[in-house]
Amino acid sequence: MAEEDRQRRLQDHRADGGLTTDPTTVPAQDATDACAPIGVFDSGIGGLSVLRALRAELPHEDFVYLADSGHAPYGERGDAYVTARSQAIAGFLHARHGIKALVVACNTATAAAIHLLRERLPGLPIVGVEPAIKPAVAASRTGRVGVIATRGTLGSAKFQQLLRSQEPQARFTLQPCDGLALAIERSAHPGSAENATEIRALCARYISAMGPFGMQAEAMDTLVLGCTHYVFAQAPLRQLLPAGVALIDTGAPVARHTRRLLGTALNPQAGDGATLWLSTGEAAELRHAAKHLLGLADAPAAHVAPS
Repeated sequence: MAEEDRQRRLQDHRADGGLTTDPTTVPAQDATDACAPIGVFDSGIGGLSVLRALRAELPHEDFVYLADSGHAPYGERGDAYVTARSQAIAGFLHARHGIKALVVACNTATAAAIHLLRERLPGLPIVGVEPAIKPAVAASRTGRVGVIATRGTLGSAKFQQLLRSQEPQARFTLQPCDGLALAIERSAHPGSAENATEIRALCARYISAMGPFGMQAEAMDTLVLGCTHYVFAQAPLRQLLPAGVALIDTGAPVARHTRRLLGTALNPQAGDGATLWLSTGEAAELRHAAKHLLGLADAPAAHVAPS
């Protein structure tokens, strides 16, 4: 099937209405349909970093990407709010687009809601993201690891459990980065070049607050990017950090895990897959982000509104 035909197939299944707010009412669907798309969502454009890795690992798959930009950022919201949004979006993607798997491309949403999503959609393979603590510990030579993330992620029980499991192997410095995800989100706005200055200033403030980085003893030689948005701040971060400090994100491991989870349900069609772009915010901003951050010249996006 040609890429244009696959894009048309995704468009034909697009709903123009609101989000389903109660996933318990979603009828069961056959998650084994190999030609069905994979759903991916984030509070905004941060999940594009995960989608990029998914498209590279699974080039024949079709995707439906939903940016909940109208309600971003999640990292500075409460768990109840994030859980409600996650349930609404998962129900929408499952019911309206017949997805065969769901990738929750947001650390905050994973921590707050993934256990509930799995309970309410038991037949759907669901993959979450979490700060790459384990790979960072394996990569560190000094035994000192820095973690930057949102307050919602760092304060979650899921993250604290993960941290405790690795604390015997390394020492961690945790840094909440208020405003950084939002600044990166704003960089998706057309004509928003001034946001680069804000992003660099925020990165400088938080890196400075964490303590010494480097390859010497007692210095952090590894930095975990604990929010999918932060992948798009790698350039200023590398300018601020000493040479040799490793930046660790979750995109590639999540993509590989998604492939393993799909098993025999991989799309058998030849050719590159298509992506349907949806946003609860301004569709033009998602289109601009896909072009600016992923290099996609043609990424028509549509607006969807919660009911």
